[in-house]
Amino acid sequence: MFVSDCRREFYDLIVTQRVLLLVASDVDALCACKILQALFQCDHVQYTLVPVSGWQELETAFLEHKDQFKYFVLINCGANVDLLEILQPEEDTFFFVCDSHRPINVVNVYNDTQIKLLVKQDDDLDVPAYDDIFRDEEDEEEESENESDGSEPLEKRRRFEEEVIERTMKRRQRREWEARRREILFDYEQYEYHGTSSAMVMFDLAWIMSKDLNDMLWWAIVGLTDQWVQDKITQMKYVTDIGILQRHVSRHNHRNEDEENSLSIDCMRIAFEYDLRLALYQHWSLYESLCNTSYTSARLKLWSVQGQKRLQEFLADMGLPLKQVKQKFHSMDMSLKENLREMIEESANKFGMKDLRVQTFSIHFGFKNKFSASDIVYATTSLMENIEKEGPETTNFIKALDSLSRGNLDKLHQGLDLAKKQLRAIQQTVASCICTNLVISQGPFLYCSLMEGTPDVKLFSKPVSLCLLSKYLLKSFVCSTKNKRCKLLPLVMAAPMDVEQGTVIMVGIPPETESSDKKNFFGRAFEKAAESTSSRALHNHFEMSIIELKTEDRSKFLDALISLLS
Repeated sequence: MFVSDCRREFYDLIVTQRVLLLVASDVDALCACKILQALFQCDHVQYTLVPVSGWQELETAFLEHKDQFKYFVLINCGANVDLLEILQPEEDTFFFVCDSHRPINVVNVYNDTQIKLLVKQDDDLDVPAYDDIFRDEEDEEEESENESDGSEPLEKRRRFEEEVIERTMKRRQRREWEARRREILFDYEQYEYHGTSSAMVMFDLAWIMSKDLNDMLWWAIVGLTDQWVQDKITQMKYVTDIGILQRHVSRHNHRNEDEENSLSIDCMRIAFEYDLRLALYQHWSLYESLCNTSYTSARLKLWSVQGQKRLQEFLADMGLPLKQVKQKFHSMDMSLKENLREMIEESANKFGMKDLRVQTFSIHFGFKNKFSASDIVYATTSLMENIEKEGPETTNFIKALDSLSRGNLDKLHQGLDLAKKQLRAIQQTVASCICTNLVISQGPFLYCSLMEGTPDVKLFSKPVSLCLLSKYLLKSFVCSTKNKRCKLLPLVMAAPMDVEQGTVIMVGIPPETESSDKKNFFGRAFEKAAESTSSRALHNHFEMSIIELKTEDRSKFLDALISLLS
């Protein structure tokens, strides 16, 4: 059931209860969690936080805690499956689900008692009507009435024959209704996509209750930026949501400065700005950032000798000496930095990079600390998917969560260093895949498989890193290929998951087209292909378009996928 008043139907209900928070492992979920934690702190709400990275962990966490808790809050997990069927909870258990995954499961939508969905009201959900999906059971009871044994009088038999005809009609109507239901559900569940960021939904709740702080606003901004960096939402949706947040930024960061009410330099300030679409450039060198940002790398084709020449021409066109662009950004000459954005934009247009400027926000505190929202997204993602083992499984999650707080700058800087390594690894892997022709057309889709022993292959056993690599690879391949048909194809990417268990992780990415609505059909296709071939597959990720598979089942799974999509 959709919650129309988050304050009355959600927050006021849980504020006096013990609550279990089940939080998915993505940056948007972490930001929503931080906002909710801040609200809980204001009102002294008792809660337990459990990170969950997939359906198995969600089920385990529920089973472990179901006797102690009656109120569960799920962040970025649980909306797109039938929760009651998976978890089998008691009738006095309540779930509040704040999840950006779409489409929302119809059973969750029409369950009025136990499941409450925290969804932005103006999201276009297209949920099928109740009567098209659910049907009363009276008809079935009628159908199971006793049949005649032929020994009744004539009149009774005539009446009985009329009833048989009527029942036959009803059965036919029921079959037609079931066929229509299957069709409606198929159309509704066919594509996977994302709605409004969960962090924005939680910030709206804080704002309605007049408890919104600048920190909460920053977390909402980072949550939205995560959706944009991960390519989960359309440019139109991003710009619309940026506009909503910009009004809040103006309200919170209005500086009517004079001698009496000037802000300390240590105060936190958020500013809206048009920034460059270059990853981490303020914490790196401009040269490294240009080489390791997917947009510039793909447009300049930096994996080729010709592309490297184009990069040199691009820098020469701007009039930037190599000595300056190869040193750390904060060490560059002030005279160059002042007009850098204008210089880069002007030259970028000549080199076919018209979208190098992007609307975003930055945060300042103190003299030294300035971060853009995308810096935080890259850093937090890298901390969460760090492959170096440092204690229990939840260590990475806790570190990533801590890095979002202003007081933990050391963790944020550690995240930025890891993010640079991750971006370098992605670009090197993209270059090697294109130069060695690893991307092959399988008919209805492109396919690329990373072999065991490939550099940094361990990093790509993590879902977010593999998705980023796949999206960057598809962008670069579209720019490099001359085959017009291949430019319109989606991509399926595979990487080794666990060598000892003999599993691979696969992800499906929708086509890279101008009119792309970011809807992904691979979730349902993977399910059907695995089912039809009896492949040993595990649908454990909250993103349906990611699947784990036994290595020896891969070829028959791919054959089934090809015939299914042809």
